[in-house]
Amino acid sequence: MKGKLKRMGEVSQEIKRVRAQMEENEDLAILMRGLRGQNLRDTQFADDNIKLRLVEVDESSEFLPLVYEPSTISAYWGKRPRAVATRVVQLLSVAGGFLSRLAWDVINKKVKENEVARAIELREIVTSLGPAYVKLGQALSIRPDILSPAAMVELQKLCDKVPSFPDDVAMALINEELGQPWQNIYSELSSSPIAAASLGQVYKGRLKENGDLVAVKVQRPFVLETVTVDLFIIRNLGLALRKFPQIAIDVVGLVDEWAARFFEELDYVTEGENGSLFAEMMRKDLPQVVVPNTYEKYTSRKVLTTEWIEGEKLSQSTESDVGELVNVGVICYLKQLLDTGLFHADPHPGNLIRTPDGKLAILDFGLVTKLTDDQKYGMIEAIAHLIHRDYGAIVKDFVKLGFISDGVNLEPILPVLAKVFDQALEGGGAKNLNFQELASDLAQITFDYPFKIPPYFALIIRAIGVLEGIALVGNPDFAIVDEAYPYIAQRLLTDESPRLRNALRYTIYGKSGVFDAERFIDVMQAFESFITAAKSGGGESMNGDMAELGMLQSQTGYIFPGFLSSASQQTQPIQTRAALAFLLSEKGNFFREFLLDEIVKGIDAVAREQLGQVIAILGMGNAAPIFSMVPAPFKPAALLPTITEEDKVILNNVEKVAEFLTAGTAISSTSTQGVNVPRIVQELLPVLPGISGTILPEVVSRLSSRIAARIIRDALL
Repeated sequence: MKGKLKRMGEVSQEIKRVRAQMEENEDLAILMRGLRGQNLRDTQFADDNIKLRLVEVDESSEFLPLVYEPSTISAYWGKRPRAVATRVVQLLSVAGGFLSRLAWDVINKKVKENEVARAIELREIVTSLGPAYVKLGQALSIRPDILSPAAMVELQKLCDKVPSFPDDVAMALINEELGQPWQNIYSELSSSPIAAASLGQVYKGRLKENGDLVAVKVQRPFVLETVTVDLFIIRNLGLALRKFPQIAIDVVGLVDEWAARFFEELDYVTEGENGSLFAEMMRKDLPQVVVPNTYEKYTSRKVLTTEWIEGEKLSQSTESDVGELVNVGVICYLKQLLDTGLFHADPHPGNLIRTPDGKLAILDFGLVTKLTDDQKYGMIEAIAHLIHRDYGAIVKDFVKLGFISDGVNLEPILPVLAKVFDQALEGGGAKNLNFQELASDLAQITFDYPFKIPPYFALIIRAIGVLEGIALVGNPDFAIVDEAYPYIAQRLLTDESPRLRNALRYTIYGKSGVFDAERFIDVMQAFESFITAAKSGGGESMNGDMAELGMLQSQTGYIFPGFLSSASQQTQPIQTRAALAFLLSEKGNFFREFLLDEIVKGIDAVAREQLGQVIAILGMGNAAPIFSMVPAPFKPAALLPTITEEDKVILNNVEKVAEFLTAGTAISSTSTQGVNVPRIVQELLPVLPGISGTILPEVVSRLSSRIAARIIRDALL
């Protein structure tokens, strides 16, 4: 295929080149900084001029839903018009001038021209409007499909820190929620909060029962009332805006998809459960990742007690192992994304901590998103299709992943999509990119088709972007693909789902169905890189199950007959590598079966090549007189070993794979005849851990069938 990139390393280099040129484009550079979290404010408290306005009601809020239910919220606040009117007056008093100027922009078609100025205004007033507006603004700040890069930057400067509420109110809430005076539970609590946000504030304390240091998060009073009345108002405004077709943004849909996750943040029990589940998922595979333990009996819907984690923000650490911990973080987030499906959706730099013993701590599990199997597998399939530039399949992947609506005619989009990706991946990379033309092409796609960024994917982009931003501070050459592809290779090699097994076959065979040795090597090298990364952080004692995928116990004393041997075979044992260890392990069983036909083809070709050498040595190259007496239609001369063009390709693949699996030691420094394949096979068999009893019979069976079929075919031709 024209311009096809064989190795992921080539893709990595192209991405670095593209990134370098993107940094030269002001809008794109702004967007990239935003996605990396470099525009975020990370203070612990609000500015002095911020005044938080909440809705305080005397009535019980027990009839308000604890999960997002628009109909229940509408019914509740529909019966309380005075409270709603009070909140509307509050909002207008703060934002009235802004809304009037925004309306004027819409009428005069100057929204684009004035969007940065309006975004600055919005940022300056939204914090005081309460948690719903703060969280909504932060959600919009990572949606490049809705806002321009400059507008995103301003919203990313939103600070989720607000003035703290009185300590006596917080202590009273702890007493009420936990059913006893706080002094019975905690031997000490800090006299004032160590941080205050729109939803709650945090105190540092110590448990009375065991002396453990803990963080105690207490929810702000009237948060549920304020959030629900704001959602009621915004949603009704959105319903009204639907009457104006010139307003393309679906406010109701945007609010509904965001509010469901936001409501989960209001339930601290769920947050604690999320953290515990996350810790359990990481414990075996990535013990270098730590999550604060949740003390369930001291946790309620409005009070959360967790283990206190000492450390410094990863983004501010100057320790030498920060790069390794970023690698661990990438694996951790990819495991969430492509394996567990429970995704930590608030990867603020302040939530990633380097502990004193060199581990990576992840905090705050109030906002998580759950991914379906279709989404997890669909992303891996899309990567496999991108590697082979199968744009027809990629467009279908976009539909599965929610980027394009069902029912859209996909045919017209293929040429434009192919042009975009071909330019990005072609040799020469960013030097040959015309970004204005590229932007025009992408804008045209967005205009002609209902493209959108699914909410879950916006969070994914943000999470990976934050990790990349931290890594680039210490390593300007960092490329996320270098860390992501190894994990994807590991998933392809070890996952038992039929979809990923098909994706693995496609990755190596492509659309043509022909085994590609370089793709095979690329996947296995990536797997080895994954093993190395999985051992990073916390020292070797922290190695989890993922790091042990490349370990194998060697066996000795097995002799495989049938190959020409030489004294030189015993001079130097061949050095094997982690990829081979995996292929020979129990977890590599599927991939061995997957490659069985290639093994049979290789043995067949090697054996015929060896037999040809024997015949040449014995001077039996011209056997025609012997076979001349055999009657037609048989052509016994066909029984003589011959090497076809297909065999040459197979032998070339065998040499490449054998050299790779033996860590390149199969080639003598003085050899001029390439890889000594028979010697390699003889040397590798001693490390087979009981595989020969199950694999060799199948190999012999398939090899016999292949030889018999070829002999009959050639003899009759």
